[in-house]
Amino acid sequence: MTLKPGEYVWEPERAPEGPLLIVASVTEQVAYVYRNGIRIARSTVSTGRPGHPTPTGVFTILEKEVHHTSSIYKGAEMPYMERVTWGGIALHAGDLPGFPDSHGCVRLPLEFSKLLFGVTMKGATVIIADQHSAPAETVHPGLFFAQSGEESEPIAAGKFDWDPDKSSSGPVSMIVSSADKTAYVYRNGVEIGRAGIPNAQVVSPLNDRVFSALAGVDADGHVRWVEVTSAGKGSSQGLFLTAQKSGLPTAFLTKAKAIITPGTTIIFTDKSVDPTTQSPAGFQVLVAQKDKPTEPPNKLSPMKD
Repeated sequence: MTLKPGEYVWEPERAPEGPLLIVASVTEQVAYVYRNGIRIARSTVSTGRPGHPTPTGVFTILEKEVHHTSSIYKGAEMPYMERVTWGGIALHAGDLPGFPDSHGCVRLPLEFSKLLFGVTMKGATVIIADQHSAPAETVHPGLFFAQSGEESEPIAAGKFDWDPDKSSSGPVSMIVSSADKTAYVYRNGVEIGRAGIPNAQVVSPLNDRVFSALAGVDADGHVRWVEVTSAGKGSSQGLFLTAQKSGLPTAFLTKAKAIITPGTTIIFTDKSVDPTTQSPAGFQVLVAQKDKPTEPPNKLSPMKD
């Protein structure tokens, strides 16, 4: 059923529990909400107008605020704001004319934004894409890796660093890069570990695949995953079998698997992980926010609408 501007469908009973995944399609002007891999909602949206594009990529919800007012657009109200970048991009309630009309944010119907706000948590995955279908078959436009502003240094094969005290809590993201011959682990945007890959040819080509962890395990006790940016389906068993064959240190794999929770994101790529590598399509995987503010976000990065 085609939705008219301002319309939405909300069916949370289809999946009462599990991690949320939000996919907003710039092409369709529709947002989809999945819980534990099952679609529970969809809604019309309005993304960035010409000259103010909405960035595409894989993000996490950084901040939530029921009552938010723009400090740069004449005090525009942005109810049920859910920030996805410190640079001012968010999901929030707003006008829905039926075409892209915002200054970069993703506008939602008021009642839908209220319902969505009630079921999301900080750290939930948000994908803003140029195309859309079900999570196992979604967009595959390329990746951009943003870190702390410094290029990554490959670590010696078979060796690893692990310092979870650098960030003791928050959403977990992992990147396996065959180009760097290195696996990286981030928690709340802070790198807490990396390991060298002795047999990088085993995991190449990786084809920029992104997976999100679901709640629960399969019959063999493996974490269940949904592939969110590539055609084809992958199993958790296949993921970790490949990781083991790659020669990643067993101790590193054990530590990394221990911090995986529902909603954890794992990215497999053939690209180097650095702040400057970007595909022509401009799709971003933001595992760390180099512009993360040290002062209240409203002072440093006003919302764009």
